[in-house]
Amino acid sequence: MQAKFEIKIAANGEYMFNLYAVNGKVIATSETYTTLQSCKKGIESVKMNAKAEIEDQTVSHPQALPFPKYELYIDKQGKYRFHLCASNGRIISASQGYTAKANALGGIQSIGANAGDAVLVILD
Repeated sequence: MQAKFEIKIAANGEYMFNLYAVNGKVIATSETYTTLQSCKKGIESVKMNAKAEIEDQTVSHPQALPFPKYELYIDKQGKYRFHLCASNGRIISASQGYTAKANALGGIQSIGANAGDAVLVILD
């Protein structure tokens, strides 16, 4: 199996994408976009920024990094999550919740390894 970006229509009628790793697991999810073209631009932004540095907001004194970057944080349920932010500061993809920081960091590494060569699939 090859990594893929899968575009689908969300519940609100707008477009969104998931990035699937070669093992078939979702490693990133987008916001919703009003047009298919803007959703495709979001995918290109993920590809372009997939190897960005990580701003670790889980430590007591995080070092602020310039955009683009990943923002690694702990959510209200105590799970590790991350956003990939573009050079303009907008969030272009988000992760699932992870119980271990190492797994969240693995998700970021997986985006870097998979996004560049991922194929595009558009679902009806």
